[in-house]
Amino acid sequence: MPERLPLPGPSYIREHEVRIGDRRLTAGMNRPVDGPDDWWLAVLWVTDAEGVVSFREVAPDAGPPPEPPLQHLGPALAGNLSGLIREVDGRWSIRLAPLYPPEDDARPWRCPIAIRTAFQFEPALAATLGANRLADRVLAAFRRAVESLNGG
Repeated sequence: MPERLPLPGPSYIREHEVRIGDRRLTAGMNRPVDGPDDWWLAVLWVTDAEGVVSFREVAPDAGPPPEPPLQHLGPALAGNLSGLIREVDGRWSIRLAPLYPPEDDARPWRCPIAIRTAFQFEPALAATLGANRLADRVLAAFRRAVESLNGG
């Protein structure tokens, strides 16, 4: 599997600018769907003009940490959506998985930033936002989480 993927096509909602140092990337998402058991499912990605970038391209300047990037991205994304994500038994209802995992588990940052996401939201809060505003909140939280991978 390559570290990069071709451009995925248009984002369901307006893309968000991701700032990594002097680089300007964009975050987008597909049209979310309602899955079983009230899970909200979407694919999120980060691109430049040539395609979906790799996690390695947003890693800290000193180099990526040894842990997989989702180990850092998940808590940052959940924190950015705090209060909106349903909490069950003291755990947030959020799931993340790479769309294409790295070929080498010893190099987890060498895969595209294209992730499958699943959320269970607090029903009352999600209902007040509406579909597009909810998607925009998720994409904004994702953008901030990706920027935090670089230490920003």
